[in-house]
Amino acid sequence: MKRSVISIVLGGGRGTRLFPLTYSRSKPAVPIAGKYRLVDIPISNCLNSDLNKILVLTQFNSASLNSHIKNSYHFDIFSKGFVDILAAEQNVENDSWYQGTADAVRQTMKHLEKYDYEYILILSGDQLYQMDFREMLNFHIEKGGDLTIATIPVNAKDATGFGILKSDDDGNITSFVEKPDYEVLEGLQSEVSEENKQKGKEFLASMGIYIFTKNILKRMFEEGAGDDFGKDIIPSSIGKYKTLSYQYEGYWTDIGTIESFYEANLDLCQDFPQFNLFSSSPIYTRARMLPPSKINGSYVSKAVFGDGCIIMADKIENSVIGNRTRIDKGSTIVNSYVMGADFYQNTTEIVMNDRAGRPNMGIGKYCYIEKAILDKNCYIGDNVKIIGGKQLADGDYGTYSVQDGIVVVKKGAILAPGTHIG
Repeated sequence: MKRSVISIVLGGGRGTRLFPLTYSRSKPAVPIAGKYRLVDIPISNCLNSDLNKILVLTQFNSASLNSHIKNSYHFDIFSKGFVDILAAEQNVENDSWYQGTADAVRQTMKHLEKYDYEYILILSGDQLYQMDFREMLNFHIEKGGDLTIATIPVNAKDATGFGILKSDDDGNITSFVEKPDYEVLEGLQSEVSEENKQKGKEFLASMGIYIFTKNILKRMFEEGAGDDFGKDIIPSSIGKYKTLSYQYEGYWTDIGTIESFYEANLDLCQDFPQFNLFSSSPIYTRARMLPPSKINGSYVSKAVFGDGCIIMADKIENSVIGNRTRIDKGSTIVNSYVMGADFYQNTTEIVMNDRAGRPNMGIGKYCYIEKAILDKNCYIGDNVKIIGGKQLADGDYGTYSVQDGIVVVKKGAILAPGTHIG
């Protein structure tokens, strides 16, 4: 089965709602869980589903993503598998960049002619979930589908933020409304499990995960169905092609905003997180060969640590601490995500900074950080206080920004000793 499927991961656009994390990187390249990148999630789901022909489409701020893919995914010469980058390109036939999700795949089709495949699996590069795509593919084939859309049951409140599909008892999609107003939801309910009914989750939201039969997708493109899957391709396929809903019952979240990104990371610290990193289906990423993390004299509760950290904090609670993070003595980190660093400072530089009163990379002495995201390579001086919360106005403030009460310190930012935010 795996030889007949090619997977395409969409690299995303500008990612403005995740700013400033997307200032110098694309959404799929944003670090998550202390040691991974968002793009590792769909790629790992493919590999764990025994699908190893994967293309990642990139366009905006793609250097960091390209580097990560190149350094992370290597196959032996006998496997025939690959994870390759396909960057947006201008050519004689088309001088425009990708105009939408469907247009990105349309412009890519000519590069797929050298591969032998029957089905195309299309994935988003900025979602958190664990799915066996083989089950969805079997559903698509057994039902004779032209297009199968992965859907997840949601309640009426959440339904207004998604594309909502209505399906019959056989899984055929009969109607689709993109981000419907609350008033028009009546009549869009679909058949769901009894458990979901009791929770009020009777609406099927598109997860942005699609399986197309190759010849059907080619025909849709030839018919000029539009540039976006959600706005154009899906609505035009209903009633014309066999369009199916594959209901997924597990955990899934779209990392579309700073708030959803923050909540998804901090949920990993819980006793039983919704996204299970400790499962038999591993999340693959770049092998960095870092030393183990070292923790000295700290009270730690519900925290996740990456590799190569040096921690001397007083307290770390309900927080994710990324690779190569340094936290000095007397500091407290609560309800925060510290992404860590791309490299270690050398000892001479650290000593010189200490003598001159300049911050070193990491978090200095006697700091207090709560409800914050610290991007990579930040220099946080001694006695810095960062306290997020609804008392803070959203906005961009130079070295940091605030969204939904969450303070996001920008990559490489320097906060002088004694700085107070919040």
